[in-house]
Amino acid sequence: SLGKIFYFAPDNLRWEPTNKTYSDFLRFCFSGDLQAYYRNLRWKGWQQEVSQLSGNQGLACYPFLFTKEGKNIAKDKRGVVPIAELWTFGQDMQRQLDGAP
Repeated sequence: SLGKIFYFAPDNLRWEPTNKTYSDFLRFCFSGDLQAYYRNLRWKGWQQEVSQLSGNQGLACYPFLFTKEGKNIAKDKRGVVPIAELWTFGQDMQRQLDGAP
């Protein structure tokens, strides 16, 4: 998979292959079917909620999206957090769940 883009999925904390080169990935981002790609990570009114975020913010969900209880994002509590915090949390949780130090 050298030269291909991977995606860190918040709903399972795994790096998933996109099987796309960087150029293919950019093309997909601007003209691909993002609606289908993110169908399990959107809820009614998500556009309004996400439009309020700055480039260094993300949404933390509880129950966590990677848990059985967090699979219905429309019912989850959501809060704005720094994107670096969201990234670090996801990486730390992946390591803990995998049993790594």
